[in-house]
Amino acid sequence: MTSTRLAPAAAIALAATAIPAPAADIEFWYGNTGRIETAIQSACTAFNESQSAHKVVCVGQGGYEAGMQKAIAAFRSRQHPVLIQFFDAGTLDLMLSDAVVPVQEAMPDVDWGDYINGARSYYETSTGELFSQPYNGSTLVFYARTDELAKIGVTEIPQTWEAVIETARLLKNSGHDCPFASDAHPWRVLEQFSARHGVAIASNSNGYGGLDAEYTFNGGLVAQHLNNLAEWRQEGLVLLDQDTAAGKYNRAFNAGECAMMEASTGSYAAAYTAHGENVAISMAPMYEGVERRNTLIGGGSIWIMKGHDDEDVDAARAFLDFLRKEDTQIEFTRATGYMPVTKSALTRLENSGEMGDLVFATVELGVSSLNQPGNADSKGIRLGFYVQFRDIFKEETQKAFNGDQTMQEALDNAKRRGDELLRRFEQTYQGATLP
Repeated sequence: MTSTRLAPAAAIALAATAIPAPAADIEFWYGNTGRIETAIQSACTAFNESQSAHKVVCVGQGGYEAGMQKAIAAFRSRQHPVLIQFFDAGTLDLMLSDAVVPVQEAMPDVDWGDYINGARSYYETSTGELFSQPYNGSTLVFYARTDELAKIGVTEIPQTWEAVIETARLLKNSGHDCPFASDAHPWRVLEQFSARHGVAIASNSNGYGGLDAEYTFNGGLVAQHLNNLAEWRQEGLVLLDQDTAAGKYNRAFNAGECAMMEASTGSYAAAYTAHGENVAISMAPMYEGVERRNTLIGGGSIWIMKGHDDEDVDAARAFLDFLRKEDTQIEFTRATGYMPVTKSALTRLENSGEMGDLVFATVELGVSSLNQPGNADSKGIRLGFYVQFRDIFKEETQKAFNGDQTMQEALDNAKRRGDELLRRFEQTYQGATLP
């Protein structure tokens, strides 16, 4: 990890006041592509057509991480937008950057308590105030092709890891080349796994308790699971991206190559398009004997950036109000598979009679998963330079999957390198108090 990868947060912290955008004509930067981008652009058009006081120009950045890097360059040149979407992993970096206005501070009259608990917790302060407005919300669920399971006599979707692997062995023994597919991304195998099992990946409740947190995932249940994944891959029960003909785990599932996978709720539309009623979903599997906790919100939220005049901020508020409308959220869900993030939008959808529509199939399950009972270790991730840490975790664990080191060595190396990042972050914000 070079120092250039660590510069963004410091650059944000030192950013000077930006040049105001043209009055009431603002930009919103987002990271999504594909059908999600199409839905975002549709929402922007709908907002602009709904009123004449403001105009928002929505600008795609080609990806979440690419958007973060472009935002840093914009700060340096004092040309950053009023609104920007960041993904979950960059939350603490932005909170401490001094480059954003907490959304609850900028919009005190909004009923922020209307947001579902699973959407709130990741983006709120220790006192319960939202720093950013949750937008495209997803979580992790389990997918299975019921037609393939029926061939081996399995009529119910596995609910535990023990049952998943038993089913995978039956599939393998029957000649199925890809029982279960994954990409081993930390969002799935580290963050969502640890949250729903109620165990920490770092001390201080995953960083919520202070900047002196240290990673702990190289021991306990998380380490056991990663070691299991490596062994199951050797057995041919779990295939990674590089093992599949499609080259990507979810594409392999959709192409009919694989029978089961863990994936975002946002993956449902493509899976249903591919398999119709032969695809079924359930909450992500647990290890036997462990109490289920909440999964984490995925996707992104929208932040108000400092350094803009009152008219521009008024336009930003109006756009955020529009995105928060019940009908706007429901239409976004219909187009993308992301979940509504407020209780009122969920109630509107339930009362509409459309909840049973297949385009809303993940809503009830996803919200239920997010709203399972939580503990101090299932609230979220509040660790600095976490975007860079994800790269480290993927690099080290892929070496283990490739046979270049043991999985335990990979986890120990990722912990050591991750702790170095945490110490650098702590030094950058020495004396800072966590929001």
